[in-house]
Amino acid sequence: MVNMLFICLMLLVAYSERLSPIEHPTLSPIGLTFPILALTNAGFLLFWLLITQWKYALLPFIGFLLCSAQIRATFPLNLFRGNPPEEHLKLLSYNVMSFDADKKENGQNPILRYLKESEADIICLQEFIVSSKNQYLTQKDVDKALAAYPYHHVSKENPHMACYSKYPTLSVTPLHAKKSRNGAFAYEITQGEDTLLVINCHLESNRLTQEDKATYEDIIEAPETAKVKEGIRLFTKKLGENSAKRAPQAEKVAQTIAESKHPYVIVMGDFNDSPVSYSHYAIGRQLNDAFAQSGLGAGISYHLNHFYFRLDNIMVSPSLHSYKCQVDNTISDSDHYPISCFVAKKR
Repeated sequence: MVNMLFICLMLLVAYSERLSPIEHPTLSPIGLTFPILALTNAGFLLFWLLITQWKYALLPFIGFLLCSAQIRATFPLNLFRGNPPEEHLKLLSYNVMSFDADKKENGQNPILRYLKESEADIICLQEFIVSSKNQYLTQKDVDKALAAYPYHHVSKENPHMACYSKYPTLSVTPLHAKKSRNGAFAYEITQGEDTLLVINCHLESNRLTQEDKATYEDIIEAPETAKVKEGIRLFTKKLGENSAKRAPQAEKVAQTIAESKHPYVIVMGDFNDSPVSYSHYAIGRQLNDAFAQSGLGAGISYHLNHFYFRLDNIMVSPSLHSYKCQVDNTISDSDHYPISCFVAKKR
């Protein structure tokens, strides 16, 4: 009975991604609990197998089958990942947190050096903020370092985003929902005889204050304390409100994908939402999650305040196949890690 309860909870949370946060704001954050429920049911599966109660082991196994898509999005196990074909593109998405602009190592900004050495063909950046008055990093410094990307677009207003490409950019279209500071840009990029639609997303942040982050850390470290109950209520309310703001932004991106005449579509960026969320579901309905398709492990891309989730994504149309998608945790100069992958056109 206890196992059945956790299976029902896991399924409820898994399919909560289909509920609009505008209509159900208080339910939208429960997707964050999916990894915990999945691990709990994995524990039950192991328990039944160890005591050789095979018929009971079927319960969590069936539960996993019913939410296999969400499990694969959260923790893919692509153990045998092939190499990309010779004709491929390397994609990179990175929330650079203003390049942590006052920081230098050996006379260079570490994030800018990372981008320069990435060998990516198309780079999408979020929180791209540089100032001509900053003595450490200016737009000229960025353009000089990324001289291998002659085609680029930089938004100097909200949302602060940029796209650097080795291939010509035909057009740039903002995809911003009404009354919103965040959103996306759509770029038409030519590669040979083909045109790619590349969308760079930075969906609404949860805008957590230091007090909110402290409350979240209390929930993680000492969930039994009395003040945590009130903290959970306020924390969930805030997450739900911001999830409702992300919903129209995600729907705008989804609409653009649906209306696109291009067979090759790529979406990259900071969704500010977990793999089990309405934003991920709305945008990903017509695309394949590159990390689920060719990644390995949890792929945690945000690493501060114990908020360990994959918030950053690369998604590709079914006409493309992804290879070796990974979140690179070797550079921690932003609050996000970069995510990259190789893509090739399907024959």
